[in-house]
Amino acid sequence: MDDDRISLAHGNGGRFMRELIEDVFAVALSASELDVQADAVPIDLGDGEVMITTDGFTVQPLEFPGGNIGSLAIHGTTNDLAVAGARPMYLTLNAFIEEGFEVARLERIVKSLAEAAVEAGVRISAGDTKVVRRGEGGGIYLATTGVGVRLPGVRPSLDKIRDGDVILVSGPVGDHGTAVMLAREEFGLRGDVVSDAGPVMSLTEPLLAFDGLRFMRDPTRGGIASIGHEILKATGLGVRFEATVPVREPVQSVCDMLGYDPYYLACEGRVVAVLAPEDAEAALATWQGLPAGRDAVRIGRIVGAEKRVILETPLGGERFLEELEDDPLPRIC
Repeated sequence: MDDDRISLAHGNGGRFMRELIEDVFAVALSASELDVQADAVPIDLGDGEVMITTDGFTVQPLEFPGGNIGSLAIHGTTNDLAVAGARPMYLTLNAFIEEGFEVARLERIVKSLAEAAVEAGVRISAGDTKVVRRGEGGGIYLATTGVGVRLPGVRPSLDKIRDGDVILVSGPVGDHGTAVMLAREEFGLRGDVVSDAGPVMSLTEPLLAFDGLRFMRDPTRGGIASIGHEILKATGLGVRFEATVPVREPVQSVCDMLGYDPYYLACEGRVVAVLAPEDAEAALATWQGLPAGRDAVRIGRIVGAEKRVILETPLGGERFLEELEDDPLPRIC
């Protein structure tokens, strides 16, 4: 397409919209064999229980160290399927583009999205585009639906968690939230923090072989603290995070300066897993033997007698992690 910016005509159903779809989306998503002429397409899921999820993405800024809204949309959707014990296979994509948005920037985002889809092993099977008036959108919003098939093995769920279970995390927390915050340049701070956004299937699939696997979750909005409260609300069992929760030094420094708590900050490429004590060490060793899990550690345990989410401090103290009420970092994903 010859235009430099998106106009309302690119959403009117005519030639400009066709050029937008064919020259930007279809070209970048050629690996998915996207049929841009069809109103509906068949998908082959083979055998197994079908699992489905949906997500929306409004991150600001649209591009940040380690990714952009396009790659984030793929990782966020496929990771939700992965931690539920499924193998992601297909995605649908809706793009809501603001009038005046730069075509070159849109091409970068769609290219990144396509590359992330290939990395995650999923195909974009269907999609739609809409153009909204200038000032009525944040540049571009994305909405996705992900479809996968449940893998054989343990079916992780909150209701399987028991007193004494062990909590693991696949790597340092707070990287994504901090990277996006620094990219906004609202506080005059600069840093080398890169978003951890990425696919987690290599981490989730091996754990399904452990009979003692109870539950998995990706700690996105609200971070690991919110996962602790999710467990508490669903099971009535307390969660005690140990002083071993990994936080990179640049992330901790930014949080100290701005008053944020890294335990509430989003990750987009980490997994929190709860396992029976007898399987926890073997599962941790499995993760540590993988590129995506080399920094995995044990970070806590389930304590039935404590009806709170508690964090142990390096100095031997402890503090309560209260349930998140306000939004310290809006539009983080």
